[in-house]
Formats: sequence, C-alpha cells, structure tokens
Amino acid sequence: MGEVAQSGSVAARLGLSAGDTVGEFGYDDDVDHELRDAVEELVGGELLDEDADEVLDAVLLWWREQDGDLTDALVDNISLLAESGVIWLLTPKTGRPGAVDPSEIAEATRTAGLAQTTTVPGSPGWMIARLARSRAGRPRR
Repeated sequence: MGEVAQSGSVAARLGLSAGDTVGEFGYDDDVDHELRDAVEELVGGELLDEDADEVLDAVLLWWREQDGDLTDALVDNISLLAESGVIWLLTPKTGRPGAVDPSEIAEATRTAGLAQTTTVPGSPGWMIARLARSRAGRPRR
C-alpha cells in the first residue's frame, strides 16, 4: 500500500465525514503532510487554524514534548469543539525526537476532563489517540 493510500485509510479511521469542520493546532514542518491532505480531502475543505471562529467537529492536535503544557492545550481545544466533537492527539512515536511520555498524556487527558477512547495506527511517525469528553465532562483543576 502506498504512503498516500495508507494516509487516506488512516484519515478514514478518524471517523470524519464530508462537511465536518476540523481545526489543526501545533502544525510544524514535521507533521504527517500526507495525513493532513487525506483529512482535507475526506472532509472536503481546509483544516482551520486558531484564528477560525467556527465550532469544530474535531481537532488535530500535533503535540511534542517541548511544546509546553499539554493539559492547557487540551482545555483550550475543548472550548472550540461541538458537544460531540473530539480531539485527535498526534504525538511522535516512542524513540523519536519530541516523543511524549504516555503517563504525561494520561494525566493531562484526565485533568482536562477527557478520556482516551481509542488509538489509530498507521501514521509513519506519529501516534494518534482519540480524546473525547469524559462522562463527567468537566476539567479538574
């Protein structure tokens, strides 16, 4: 399977549909460009950045260990989501520069009032975790 076809398959597993509004945060040169392109093709539009005013169905959050406080980033992104919206957290795979310790992800996720519901394999250099509001749905501080 070619890399572009594989990225399209990964994008399809994100549960996005044509017409969904998707935001993207943490973009840098190291992101999976084929996955980004596949998501844009799937939803039929460009990924929105932090300047967009739309309510988002999903967020792609590219996050590296040196990017700061993950909990703060998750809380900021929750406020942009539709009630049923999700955050797709993309972190460098273990052993790669910028990899985030799984315990840090788990703690930030819980503190932000989210739950990790699944992971999606397939992006060459990135782990992809689906984060959704937990049943309580409220951030703990």
